Amino acid sequence: MASLKSLLSLALLSCSSNVMAATAEEEHGFLADTSLNVLARNFYLDNDYRTGHSGQSYRQEWAQGFIANLQSGFTQGTVGFGVDAHAFYGLKLDSGKGRAGTGLLPLGDDGRAADDYSDAGGALKLRISKTTLKFGEMEVETPVLDTGDKRLQPEYATGFYLDSRDIDGLKLVAGHFTAFKNENASTAKGDFDGYGASTRGSSLSLVGVETTGDSPFGGSVYASQLTDTWRQYYTNLHHLSVLSDNSSFLLDGNLYRTLDQGDAQAGALNNTAYSLLAKYSVGPQGFSLGWQKIDGDTPFDFVGGDSIYLANSIKYADFNGAHEQSWQARYDLSFAALGIPGLTFMTRYVRGSGIDGTHAPRGAVYEPLDDVTGRYQPIQGKDGRHWERDIDLKYVVQSGPAKNLSFDVSHVSHRGNDAQGGDDIDRLYIVVQYPLNLLD
Repeated sequence: MASLKSLLSLALLSCSSNVMAATAEEEHGFLADTSLNVLARNFYLDNDYRTGHSGQSYRQEWAQGFIANLQSGFTQGTVGFGVDAHAFYGLKLDSGKGRAGTGLLPLGDDGRAADDYSDAGGALKLRISKTTLKFGEMEVETPVLDTGDKRLQPEYATGFYLDSRDIDGLKLVAGHFTAFKNENASTAKGDFDGYGASTRGSSLSLVGVETTGDSPFGGSVYASQLTDTWRQYYTNLHHLSVLSDNSSFLLDGNLYRTLDQGDAQAGALNNTAYSLLAKYSVGPQGFSLGWQKIDGDTPFDFVGGDSIYLANSIKYADFNGAHEQSWQARYDLSFAALGIPGLTFMTRYVRGSGIDGTHAPRGAVYEPLDDVTGRYQPIQGKDGRHWERDIDLKYVVQSGPAKNLSFDVSHVSHRGNDAQGGDDIDRLYIVVQYPLNLLD
């Protein structure tokens, strides 16, 4: 992408003017700034499919994972070099052929979950002033590619990623990725799986700029390209108003524009997705209202588990169907003000309607040919509607030997008609995590 080369040039030029400003006090060294931590994650996931799910009606698994992350400092000098590395080990505690497939563990050809699995990876990095370039396998967090962390291990992308903060008040980023490692996989592949589209042997490039600092106004602009599939553009604007010592009001808006590109492996795309979220916080409580709209004959699609920064993309459903409109109501409560620091509660309800996937391009991924009937069958019908309710209770130990030990219990209910394309499901998460800082 020409824009990718332009942003790389801009970032390197901007940092060159500040190279001499880097002082010895800022350069602590490769070993002195090295950190090593291990996250022990115990995960129980229970999926009870009520209707609309062929095959298994119940999936339930329990597993233990260990995620190690090593981050070195940088060597001293004008150009600093370092390394980031990660390793993972996952162990099955409970599963079965009739209950496997939650995403916690990889599945074998016989439909059974693996007893254990592991992987490791890393990235080389270099720094000039406040610009860092990484090359290798890493976690990525942008609105157009965000590796998720919703199961036993995180997702990872392989490629290069540049992050520059040499311009005061701005963060410039650019990246190019050629492989992706799913949450229940031990190896990365050149596959990028989306909501509907899945590409093989593709690559994803991105550029972006974000505001930084403490200003009440902020925003970002991103562009990405999934080879021979789509070009995607994103923008965000947000404003935080402090109303008093214990109250505030946040307004957050997001917009995506997606158009087909190259060979258009996902078919013709012309999709605009946008959302608006308003949150009023007073004392320990938060009250939120959200609205989201998809304009287009295809769903809003994305790759990476969390690459959808829309207000109504929540625990199970993303409310991203073709022509869908959805509303959200959410309530948050911190029990710290009630004498129980570390305990938080959240519940929300989202309802979507107006889904119409019957005009998707025929023969493409959103309306494929059914080999059994010989007819084109859209993944979403007409007049689709659904709702989701989430309840979450989390506690983090605040002090003592078990400090930062966390307990998270979440329950999800999702219901809808046949046209909306999703399953009716009740889902229970129980996640216990304990971070160990072995070197800091």
